Amino acid sequence: MTAIKEKTLAEKLKASNLTLAVAESCTGGLIGHTITNKGGSSAYFKGGIIAYNNDVKRDLLGVKAATLKNFGAVSKETAREMAEGIRLRLKADIGISVTGIAGPGGGSIKKPVGLVYIAISKRGKVKVIKEVFSGTRLTVKKATAKTALQAVRDFI
Repeated sequence: MTAIKEKTLAEKLKASNLTLAVAESCTGGLIGHTITNKGGSSAYFKGGIIAYNNDVKRDLLGVKAATLKNFGAVSKETAREMAEGIRLRLKADIGISVTGIAGPGGGSIKKPVGLVYIAISKRGKVKVIKEVFSGTRLTVKKATAKTALQAVRDFI
């Protein structure tokens, strides 16, 4: 994430008087880290949950057990419920979630390494984005974080 895009997101959040919360799985906290690299981010960033394990997705974010069973942790349905859950639990205006397969293992034909779902929730409106990134684990994590933050900026 470039400083210009971070600044633009920060400015948009502040100008719109909106707050943001994140639920991260495959990025392991990279989105929250990126947001908090800017001084004053506590004015618009509520916090986040790194929901790497399905129990955390279910117990802390409110992802339904049936969703995880029927669609899996890496799915648009799970991403949607994660975004809505973080928004509600942290009382933020916008909730964003990411769930995916960063690799190098864990992929399949239906769900390849690099598959990521990004969801943004704002007062009942949810947008889900599907991406398939290539490269190393770190490359996939960075691309996911960058894309997620850009999507929030565009969503506002």
